Amino acid sequence: IVWLRRCTHYLFIVVVAVNSTLLTINAGDYIFYTDWAWTSFTVFSISQTLMLAVGATYYLTFTGVPGTATYYGLIMTVYTWVAKGAWFALGYPYDFIVTPIWLPSAMLLDLAYWATKRNKHSLILFGGVLVGMSLPLFNMVNLITVADPLETAFKYPRPTLPPYMTPIEPQVGKFYNSPVTLGAGAGAVLSVTFTALGCKLNTWTYRWMAA
Repeated sequence: IVWLRRCTHYLFIVVVAVNSTLLTINAGDYIFYTDWAWTSFTVFSISQTLMLAVGATYYLTFTGVPGTATYYGLIMTVYTWVAKGAWFALGYPYDFIVTPIWLPSAMLLDLAYWATKRNKHSLILFGGVLVGMSLPLFNMVNLITVADPLETAFKYPRPTLPPYMTPIEPQVGKFYNSPVTLGAGAGAVLSVTFTALGCKLNTWTYRWMAA
């Protein structure tokens, strides 16, 4: 029965990792929404934060070994790199393709777990806040290293893109003045809840398999 429980746990981990990646696979494509880029950046930052928090915490508390959250973030990153190959196949240059950065935030989650001697409550509070606050910052650094979105989008027009992803000239003013601050603030609050959910998922799966 032990091998069945372990295999079931690993299956859940793969399912969570794949679904987390699928839900955030286009999270780096806010560069296409040139008219609403910063709004999209804020929304996508929150979605990435929550998906990383719940999945990495589930994996981390399952193994109990600091470092597995980073490994989980690496899995998501590799999956996304592969998927982003579709944009390259459409003809866009590599310096226009944005892969969201999860690894530094996952490392902070591991650090919070390790520094508090594997205390789940500290992981939820400290780890959740660190992930929520750091991810938008790292991704903004990632974004500003990319070639000018508007120039590149008009230089490489693709009729295969759906209308809502067709680059348009940005209008005067921005919906959000500080996408990093807003994303980090909302993420820091919401990711605590999702980190707790990751811990709870572990409890539920153990109970389910023990039945």
